[in-house]
Amino acid sequence: KVAIKGIERELICPACKELFTHPLILPCQHNVCHKCVKEILFAFEDSFADGGSESSNQSSPRIRISASSMDRIDRINRSGIKRNSLTPRSTLFPCPSCQRDIDLGERGINGLFRNFTLETIVERYRQAARAAIAIMCDFCKPPPQESTKSCMDCSASYCNECFKIHHPWGTVKAQHEYVGPTTNFRPKILMCPEHEMERVNMYCEICRRPVCHLCKLGGGHANHRVTTMSTAYKTLKEKLSKDIEYLISKESQVKAHITQLDLLLKETECNSERAKQEASQSFEKLYHVLEEKKSAALRAIETSKNIRLEKLQTQVEEYQGLLENNGLVGYAQEVLKETDPSCFVQTAKQLHVRIQKATESLKSFRPAAETTFEDFVVDTAKQEDILGDLSFHSNGLEIPEINEEQCRMYNKALISWECPEKTDSADIYVLEYHKLNKEEESVTWQKTEVCGKSKVLSDLDDDSSYAFRVRGYKGSICSPWSREVILRTPPAPVFSFLFDDKCGYNSEHLQLNPRRTFVESRAGFPLLLGSERLQVGCYTTLDYIIGDTGIAKGKHFWAFSVEAYSYLVKVGVVPNNKIQKLFHNTHDVTSPRYEQDSGHDSGSEDAFFDSSQPCTLVTLGMKKFFIPATPAAPKDPASRILPLPSCLGICLDCDRGRVGFYDAGRMKCLYECEVDCSGLMYPAFALMGGAAVRLEEAVTAKYREYHDDI
Repeated sequence: KVAIKGIERELICPACKELFTHPLILPCQHNVCHKCVKEILFAFEDSFADGGSESSNQSSPRIRISASSMDRIDRINRSGIKRNSLTPRSTLFPCPSCQRDIDLGERGINGLFRNFTLETIVERYRQAARAAIAIMCDFCKPPPQESTKSCMDCSASYCNECFKIHHPWGTVKAQHEYVGPTTNFRPKILMCPEHEMERVNMYCEICRRPVCHLCKLGGGHANHRVTTMSTAYKTLKEKLSKDIEYLISKESQVKAHITQLDLLLKETECNSERAKQEASQSFEKLYHVLEEKKSAALRAIETSKNIRLEKLQTQVEEYQGLLENNGLVGYAQEVLKETDPSCFVQTAKQLHVRIQKATESLKSFRPAAETTFEDFVVDTAKQEDILGDLSFHSNGLEIPEINEEQCRMYNKALISWECPEKTDSADIYVLEYHKLNKEEESVTWQKTEVCGKSKVLSDLDDDSSYAFRVRGYKGSICSPWSREVILRTPPAPVFSFLFDDKCGYNSEHLQLNPRRTFVESRAGFPLLLGSERLQVGCYTTLDYIIGDTGIAKGKHFWAFSVEAYSYLVKVGVVPNNKIQKLFHNTHDVTSPRYEQDSGHDSGSEDAFFDSSQPCTLVTLGMKKFFIPATPAAPKDPASRILPLPSCLGICLDCDRGRVGFYDAGRMKCLYECEVDCSGLMYPAFALMGGAAVRLEEAVTAKYREYHDDI
């Protein structure tokens, strides 16, 4: 009988921090108790309905919704976003393990599998940990007797007498399967959660979950690559067994690493104490001048020690988990005992990835922290008369500079900085920022510590200016503050949408990328055919495309960029009741000022042309931004032509009935006008000739890592 007391960390629910009870497998391959999933969903939906208020997040003392999820709820609630009523309703679930919002699909919690393998291992752990606690008979009259067996078909426990009564000889119940006393009753056959009458007999390699034949024939896995359950069971079990055997064969190496880490822990403790004593002796000589600096140095040493000890201790725990019958390996060994292919497959995939990562870390062992504290030695050779000017600023530590070109202010703020010499001499950076407010006399800086050279902030107010500065730290030494940089947030919450490839989309003239974030108009043969009549005074039409999501109320902002080679692009908004007119409007053309058939310079045509348009648009092209000719606009045509910004933004205020066009880099309004918002409003774009538009990507926590990889 294998000892399982060393695998407790693998059996704890990330939400309630207790042993799993009826665990469910999320699409991200993490496990959460069934009760916790329901509580989190209720709290999530309540918070969504209440606009993400603090009071709505107290529905359950067992769980808390992450700050990022609450921020997303608040943004969605403030927006008046309405999607097509035919769009299936999906359920979002904030995973407590990976901190991501997971889409559970239309069926929500009913579409999740129970992890019977993990449930069985937890039950064995409970029995091993609480051997003295007996399982009582479910059918005895009070007082109940201790059960001697459990029926897997009846999902109940019996003493000897009650078992004979309820399973009489010669009946169908006498053929039921029974085991020793247990509280874990699992079905004999794993059924499909979408098609409850069908058993799972295949494994989807795309979604990494068991499916039935109906899922493959006409369900959500129709076009996915699947394999038989027996093949998936054999493949995963062979891979997992091979990797576990490798780790077990390296047990002596793991123990050696643990011993080395234990010595490093003690050495770190001794060196930190020695560094603190030396710092104390140095500062005692100049006590009256350096009292505050002394406490600061001690705090710095203590902080550094705690960080290093935490890193080393975490590394020890990770390697202890690689020992046989302990942690990850122990848990994996228990999983290998699973004989049901369906149950094994749904657990083994994610576990195999973790085993592979453990194997790679074992091959390249390196202590997680240094043990020396040489940076904390204080030099007291300087004279007392210059100690008043003593500074911990180091000439060898570079002053970081905030790179305004790489910074982005969109749905979140991305602040990036770099060192002039392109070196990374600092261990950690401190970013400070505050909102510019003329009414406040004193400035209160908000501070955050960053290990890299960029930080994503999500707690900034809309339509506000912020000042940012950063400094580097190496031990107790810090660099001077960088130059303050002032950046402005968008004038309204960011509105997310994609290009609509259904409504009016002209696939012959326009080309969309697979993600529907980039559209291009090609000046090819179809345009030549459409332009051959220009010699007789006809017009060449524009190709329109709209966003896939409409706006019903509130104030919203979105940004995009127009490629430099673009000849003609129009951007703006269109109401839903005029979309059909937009795609069939005969006046939607590029019209010459002079029409040879009219016999005169028809200046009045422009007025008719503008008033006849079903949507509000401005013209861009040839690296220029053209302010529309309105009574309030400058009369000189040259003064209405501005350089085209690298990134443009549109702010739609449905409540005030106004739309503004912005330089999104500086958040400066270039042009604003009234707009009829009586219907559902959609972003609209028009292209002609060689032109392209790219929607701005939302800033996420991993934004810089993603673009650095590209």
